Amino acid sequence: MDSTNTQDQVPPVSLTKKARKELIIKQVNIHTRITYSELVNLINVSEDTIRRDVNELAEEGKVVKIKGGAMSIAYHYGHESETYAQNNKLVIAEKTLQLLRDDMIVLIGGGTTIREFIKKIPATLRATFITVNVLSAVELLDKPMIKTIVIGGQISAYSQMTVSGEVFEYLSNIKADLCIIGTNAIDPVHGLTDADWETIQVKKAMIKAADQVAILAISEKLNSSMKMKIADLQDIQYLITELPADHAALQPYKAQNLTIL
Repeated sequence: MDSTNTQDQVPPVSLTKKARKELIIKQVNIHTRITYSELVNLINVSEDTIRRDVNELAEEGKVVKIKGGAMSIAYHYGHESETYAQNNKLVIAEKTLQLLRDDMIVLIGGGTTIREFIKKIPATLRATFITVNVLSAVELLDKPMIKTIVIGGQISAYSQMTVSGEVFEYLSNIKADLCIIGTNAIDPVHGLTDADWETIQVKKAMIKAADQVAILAISEKLNSSMKMKIADLQDIQYLITELPADHAALQPYKAQNLTIL
């Protein structure tokens, strides 16, 4: 399953170097991270060309190089001010607050939308948050009534999540009230997908370890898919975007019995 986005026009075969680099930045910002092979399929040039473009963009401080691809600069620690589509993510963060209740156990992932959500959590909320993302844990430390638990282990350079065996053992022994995670791609047919095997396995375990699951995604991620499946839409309960819940673009998701916020 190759990365696609039905909201984007297929780029012409012969893009200029400037246009290629602009397209790479846009795709990286929308999906947080993207592989060389996905960019090759999208732009229709050689992988060597894509690698050179990514190298130059990394040197210019516009993306972060990771193994096999590139990651959004905003996802990297210390670059929070460069968050892509920040206003939309603030809307999503505000909507997500309505799912919180005192004394909940919340399993939470990482990413720029999650970061904006954590910042908006009221200081008066009393709850336990369990996370596989160190940066999410740091944000949660500002919330005086929240008990924060970080599941330790090896950290993935791709997703900045802990991905080693300790994670799966811990998750297999808990049942959270709510799991809140982002996604790099979501589609009514293919469900939640990603390109990194380790990240996918952890997200699968997180979904299984919670009674309810909420997916946070800007609308630019809708109707897109990546190489490997995380879950079907039937495995999640909430989809939260910046769009109004009755927006036409969300109807195919509502038809899957998702609650749209």
